[in-house]
Amino acid sequence: MQLLLLLVAFLLPPRAGAGEIIGGNEARPHSHPYMAYLLTESPRGLSTCGGFLVREDFVMTAARCLGSRICVILGAHNITRQERTQQSISVLRAITHPGYNEQNYLNDIMLLQLQNGARLNRFVRPVALPQRQSRLRPGAVCTAAGWGRVTLNRRTDTLQDVQLTVQRNEECSSRFQGYNGQRQICVGDRRQRKTTFSGDSGGPLVCNNVAQGVVSYGNRAATPPEVFTRVSSFLPWIRRTMRRFKQREIKLDPPPVTNSSPGWRPAPA
Repeated sequence: MQLLLLLVAFLLPPRAGAGEIIGGNEARPHSHPYMAYLLTESPRGLSTCGGFLVREDFVMTAARCLGSRICVILGAHNITRQERTQQSISVLRAITHPGYNEQNYLNDIMLLQLQNGARLNRFVRPVALPQRQSRLRPGAVCTAAGWGRVTLNRRTDTLQDVQLTVQRNEECSSRFQGYNGQRQICVGDRRQRKTTFSGDSGGPLVCNNVAQGVVSYGNRAATPPEVFTRVSSFLPWIRRTMRRFKQREIKLDPPPVTNSSPGWRPAPA
């Protein structure tokens, strides 16, 4: 059943948000054990997003990936295969940042509390978050990863990654109306054809083994730079939210109406 569901997600049309890494390469299998593949149901149908494990019971992603039901796949490399490393877990509770703006994607960040805590091993492991509101310097080289198209017309079923360079805020503020350098990061050298795209939304920007950003948005032509949500600016909200919904509460609190019930899986279209 899981294989069939993943095949359905893989065949989603581009408008549904299939992820895309432009100018990258296939990642070494399981070299990014924090990566999460999200299958989401919404009134518009099934869609996919990226995400990343930040605690055994929490995945971080973009607020724009919210759906009425979400299933998280951890430990995957090839999303169309039933790999023994994979863990499929329903989302108990989706918590979007209260200041998320759907018009300009400001505060584009969301925490997903898992129905059951992930089994941590060498294939599934959380990534570190910033310890304080540190600033990334322009020129810093970081890694982004995701599943989906490797060109505008060709898909891939294996995890891809790409090295991206942090840019000065001016590079994005001159290109995107509403860009906020305090809460967002400008990433990607416009002289290179390297970028994330579309449904890669929610995936991490990892710098020196720390998740500094969340894929948010770019332009329709898939040319850099692009905008990532700055994780360090949301640390108080992140910590407060994860303290509020502790793992022991998973069995005590009934799931809200807007999120998945135990054992839910997306139905084939």
